[in-house]
Amino acid sequence: MGEHWVTGGLMAIMVLVLTLPFFSHRVEKQLELFLFATGLLAVTISGLWSRPLVHEALVEPIKITLAVLIAGILFRLIRPKIGAWTNRFARRVGFAPLFFVIVVGLGLLSSIITAIIAALVLAEVISALRLARKIELRLVVIACFSIGIGAVLTPLGEPLSTIAVSKLSREPYHAGFFFLLGLLGKWVIPLIFGLGLLTVLLRHEPQVKSPSLTEDKPEQVRDILIRTVKVYVFILALVFLGTAFTPVVDRYLTHLPAGGLYWINLVSAVLDNATVTAAEISPLMPEQTIRMILLGLLIAGGMLIPGNIPNIICANKLTIQSREWALVGVPLGMVLMIGVFVVLLLV
Repeated sequence: MGEHWVTGGLMAIMVLVLTLPFFSHRVEKQLELFLFATGLLAVTISGLWSRPLVHEALVEPIKITLAVLIAGILFRLIRPKIGAWTNRFARRVGFAPLFFVIVVGLGLLSSIITAIIAALVLAEVISALRLARKIELRLVVIACFSIGIGAVLTPLGEPLSTIAVSKLSREPYHAGFFFLLGLLGKWVIPLIFGLGLLTVLLRHEPQVKSPSLTEDKPEQVRDILIRTVKVYVFILALVFLGTAFTPVVDRYLTHLPAGGLYWINLVSAVLDNATVTAAEISPLMPEQTIRMILLGLLIAGGMLIPGNIPNIICANKLTIQSREWALVGVPLGMVLMIGVFVVLLLV
């Protein structure tokens, strides 16, 4: 197959991967299988099938999948107590400290307990608060920004970090478990604390007579097992896609200015940022470019519901509409995007 045909085929697949989940509800609901099928097709077109690739695709998802499974089981055991702990904390110290602890605590813990479990804990806490809906909505969006950003610090946190470490594990970075913490920690941690301080602006008094966000149904063992399988297939598919897209990324994206890639990643607001990571990151890129790409993806991913896993989980469990989320997430995300970009340029 000629080089131009390979490039054209891969670009067509990339367009489908980045757009169909947004336009097709059926594809969005079966995203893991869709990505798996397109990953197999992309590797076939690129002619990059090999035993090491198959081994990597089968092994790479294991750590985060086990983390999701174990954390999910532990969460189910303590779930009945979370509501009581939340209300007891609020009565003793007030809502302002509680909001700060929720946003900062889940943001920092998400890289250890996974963004998925952090989002489930958030949904449970919000269900127990029984505040006015508009207050809870703002808190959920801010907390999901924090969870999505904080989960990047280890490969266990979220698929984006797993894929980024996988793609940078070769020359010249040899990325290991703490690579992203070193690359992004001094940016991510201040952002998490800044988001926590932002909750001080929220009204804190309870308004139990007003409509509030409530989790739609409790977590069952079957839900934990299904989610675990989906996470495994999702990351396996992204390994295939990331490998297949490598020739296109190396040819067309590695030479673009870092600032341009940062703003291009606003697409992560409507597309899962792990999928975009698989399509963009290359070890041929300099460290500053990789940093800007990842920060752009992480921030933009919080702006709309489809952008990140915590958003999807909380919106589903708490019945949050896309327009409601956008009215809070888009302005906050744009402020963060502009602020971080200015600081990156100055540094």
